[in-house]
Amino acid sequence: MRLALTSTPVLTLLVKAPTPEVAAKLTLRQIALTLKGRRDVDAKAAAIQQVLRAEHLGRPAAVTAAYAATVRSLVAIVTTLNTAIANLEKDVSAHFGQHPDAEILLSQPGLGVVLGARALAEFGDAPDRYVNAKARKNYAGTSPVTRASGKTRIASARHVHHDRLVDALHMQATCAILHDKHVRTYYHQLRARDVGHNAALRQIGSRLVGILHGCLKTRTVYDQATAWSHREVGIAA
Repeated sequence: MRLALTSTPVLTLLVKAPTPEVAAKLTLRQIALTLKGRRDVDAKAAAIQQVLRAEHLGRPAAVTAAYAATVRSLVAIVTTLNTAIANLEKDVSAHFGQHPDAEILLSQPGLGVVLGARALAEFGDAPDRYVNAKARKNYAGTSPVTRASGKTRIASARHVHHDRLVDALHMQATCAILHDKHVRTYYHQLRARDVGHNAALRQIGSRLVGILHGCLKTRTVYDQATAWSHREVGIAA
């Protein structure tokens, strides 16, 4: 079981027990209350209690107290950030849907409201900004750099790129593998050719950028059959 350090249950536990000594005294009921709304609460509470009561190296009382003060301060900061992020997501959701490209972006595999808005912001919405799909891919940093010397040609990843956009496309590709069977099949094909995981995601991201460009140019939403018709493959469910 894994809980993010920024999750509400973890922050609540840290508020209740900022030191190992106090944490070890938490009852199952106290722990279970912080997990309200999650599955298998009793089992998770028992697992957490076991970890909190396990043996560990101690520290002098003064050092422990100092760390506890730090924990309380960090919890307050993270809680405030979580609230700000939630409010920002509400604003993004409210305004992104009004953009004329929103429907097309949201139809793309792996893009939701927040990630779609981020992709829109990083690409920009000027209709003639990118001459063709390759130009958009070059800006995104997903297309490879090809170097030729004599009869030798080498394709390598672009090391100079738009970091925020590359990160967004990497996240899109990761999500698309889980939710689109065509993308998932393409990923497995790449891996079968000994393409590394990150390199495969980069190639998927490049393909998805090309698909997005076509959809924006033709003002049509994503269609699996059209987007992947050039690949004669068996698509696994």
